[in-house]
Amino acid sequence: MSETTVTVESSSTGGSCCGSCGTGAGKAPATAAAERAVFQVKGMTCGHCVSSVTAELEKVAGVTEVAVDLATGQVTVDSTAPLADTDVAAAIDEAGYALIGRIGA
Repeated sequence: MSETTVTVESSSTGGSCCGSCGTGAGKAPATAAAERAVFQVKGMTCGHCVSSVTAELEKVAGVTEVAVDLATGQVTVDSTAPLADTDVAAAIDEAGYALIGRIGA
């Protein structure tokens, strides 16, 4: 039996699909990101690189979402609390790449 995971993003700020009833398919997940940080990573060149970096960053406590832009080398990380650059650097190093730094901090 196969399992399918679907991620749905909503632009609603009311926590619901229509904003009037407070329930429904658009309700924000309990693990909504409180923080967003963007990092520059050196050495990523392919889909395997993206998968490796994503998998390691998802292991960092509090991380809720990871998005990698291979063309720019930028990695966006959503988390429930601010992340220590040292934790992010360790995860990226474990994946086999180098953290250049945080963008916009």
